[in-house]
Amino acid sequence: MLTIVTSHGDIVVELFEETAPISTKNFMQYVNDGFYAETVFHRVMPNFMIQGGGMTADMNKKETRAAIKNEAANGKKNLRGTLAMARTGEVDSATCQFFINLRDNSSLDHSGRDYGYAVFARVTDGMDIVDAIAAVDTGSVAGHQDVPLEPVTIVEVRWDED
Repeated sequence: MLTIVTSHGDIVVELFEETAPISTKNFMQYVNDGFYAETVFHRVMPNFMIQGGGMTADMNKKETRAAIKNEAANGKKNLRGTLAMARTGEVDSATCQFFINLRDNSSLDHSGRDYGYAVFARVTDGMDIVDAIAAVDTGSVAGHQDVPLEPVTIVEVRWDED
């Protein structure tokens, strides 16, 4: 388990290491490197998802490692409370950014249409924080849409003591 500490509160996450080994290893490396500290949730779309992990509050992209193989065919679904790797239109383009599903988003699951988005974790505690983030006012900032008008910062992502 790990905790995404945000300016709105803590989100506790369980990783799916067995079904999404590439995505979880990638995410864990970014966590271990302290990469997510001071990044923001830069895309907030109520009743859809919140996305973060790769941009600073001034909407600058952080430099990432190489893209990883898309594991969307792992059998996990984009259900409310799951985390998935964000990517571009290219199937194997995910790096550091992730999103948390606010509802069941079957259109993002593995399919012939566009392959899908790899689910690699789920929220076990803190969906109220996720929902609070989803409710912030958004607008256009630095050429990006659906950006919180007041930054929602990821303070750190840390491993929980078991």
